[in-house]
Amino acid sequence: MSDATTHGAGLNYPDDWPVKAYKNMEFLNSPAARTIRIMCEYTEPADRFRKLDVRDMIVFFGSARTKPPEVAQEMLAAAQAQQGQAEEVAKAIRKAQAAVNMSRYYADARELAFRVTQWTQSLDVPGNRFAICSGGGPGIMEATNRGAMEAGGPSIGLNISLPMEQNPNPYQTPELSFEFHYFFVRKFWFIHLSRALVAFPGGFGTMDELFELLTLVQTGKTHQRVPVLIYGKAFWEKFLNLRHLADCGMISEKDLDLFTVVDDVDSAFEYLRRALTKEFLEDSLDAPADG
Repeated sequence: MSDATTHGAGLNYPDDWPVKAYKNMEFLNSPAARTIRIMCEYTEPADRFRKLDVRDMIVFFGSARTKPPEVAQEMLAAAQAQQGQAEEVAKAIRKAQAAVNMSRYYADARELAFRVTQWTQSLDVPGNRFAICSGGGPGIMEATNRGAMEAGGPSIGLNISLPMEQNPNPYQTPELSFEFHYFFVRKFWFIHLSRALVAFPGGFGTMDELFELLTLVQTGKTHQRVPVLIYGKAFWEKFLNLRHLADCGMISEKDLDLFTVVDDVDSAFEYLRRALTKEFLEDSLDAPADG
């Protein structure tokens, strides 16, 4: 008798054996399985964080367009050497000069992530505490992951599939590099394990992430107060006047205390070190050693 036995419904076993639902890729990628995909983007990172003992994070936000200083300088040199119409050359030089001006934030994000990681690696506490996390892409995100990796600590990247600007950077810990489809699930993971946020100059995405976290802290939807650092006074104050919101009664006066503006790596590092020690470490660091 052949292995391919015909049964009453006409199926030819095992050649036509039914596919299990959880292996049916056509179904899993269909609108009907959207809730399953959403749950996967919640449960799979949770499982990885648990296995790698990542207990909490310091999250860095910032532009994907910010260039490393050496790259920005190369752009400026190329623009200055460019031949063509004067107006087009001048436009290219202005764009390259802006990239050079903003590249200081790449260097600062890299240095701050490095110093924070060095500090967290020296703590005598269990687990991967205050692991550095970024959006996993280029620009400030790359600088953040780069600094954490160079300091020898975990380097988390919560990347998202986008049509532009969001190629994963190479400085993430492979086991802690994620690729999301849903913005809201990605933002959940930014916030759920966050113990501090550092917002570097950025565009719409950075604004979205910053204001969502500020709103959650303002309304008490986070489990504790999350220190929020806004990095780069000149950049932020030129277009964002939160003092005006308070003066107009759109936010409370006390809401201005939900964030701190810093302008250099030393100030940012000391603020984070003090705030995280006070909020999360004092009890564990003061506890007597076993034995």
